[in-house]
This record gives sequence, structure tokens and C-alpha cells, in this order.
Amino acid sequence: MMSLRIAGVVGESITDGPGYRYTVFVQGCHRHCEGCHNPSTWDPAGGREADVAAMLSEIRGNPLLRGVTISGGEPFEQAGALLEFARSIKELGLELALYSGSVFEELAADTTSDRYALLSLADVLVDGEFIMARRNLGLRFMGSENQRVIDVPASLREGRAVESRDERWI
Repeated sequence: MMSLRIAGVVGESITDGPGYRYTVFVQGCHRHCEGCHNPSTWDPAGGREADVAAMLSEIRGNPLLRGVTISGGEPFEQAGALLEFARSIKELGLELALYSGSVFEELAADTTSDRYALLSLADVLVDGEFIMARRNLGLRFMGSENQRVIDVPASLREGRAVESRDERWI
């Protein structure tokens, strides 16, 4: 397994998607969005090396979890390192949600990349940079009005971004 750098984890989050979720905050983001709520994750050399086996053990040991959310930082800056972890999440039958400053169209463009491979494992993608001028505290699981909750399997089938109609997310 490749080395994965994380800022931290929340074992039972209710703010990073519907239901109890195990949330991983990866380290490293080149975007530096104004108003970012995790600026400590920007430095790719910050945080700590993840013990992925220990994280998976925690996840397996919690029957209350509905899913896993990978946020950041920017998960797709460590797409290769996240692949095995994401595959394990799917093998456990849990929903996988990813947050990214990139939009679906960018991530889906190169079907041979690790970014695409990671995207293809996700059930949900919350995409788009956080834009302070479009901040809206009334949105569920998003910070600004330009962001979307994408149904990844439907989007990959249709070859275009399909916004989720899942009431748990919107």
C-alpha cells in the first residue's frame, strides 16, 4: 500500500454525510480556498502517515456506520494512495463519499488515471471549490452554492454529472 498522509479522522461524524460516518481528512491541498474550514490540511507534508489497517479495523468494529467520507485537504491529490482503502470500504458494503475542489467533469476526463479509479469507487461526490462569496450555511453537506452532490454511479453510466436525488444528501 502506498503511503497515505492524513490530518486526522472522526470515528462517528454526522456532519460529513447522512448517518454515522467514519470521516478521513487527508493532508494536502493546492487550492487554498478563501474561508476554507481546514487550512491546516493544505501542507502536503503536514499531518501524519495513516495506519490504514487500524482505520479499517475501527470501521469494521463499528456496526453503526453507514458510510465513510474522505475529505481534506484534497483527496484526489492522493488518489493512488487512497485506492486500496476505498476498495476495502466498498468490500465492507459501506457508502463511500468523496469531497473535492475539482468538479466531476475534471475527475472523469482521464479514464486511465488513479483519480478516475478512485472516483469510480465512490457513491457520492461533493464537488467544486468552496467559494466564500457563495457561502450558504443552509446547505446540507456543502459550504457554497456552486458545489454539487453528484450521484457517481449514475454519472459514470450517463457520461455526464448527475446530481443526487437522494433525500439523505440534499
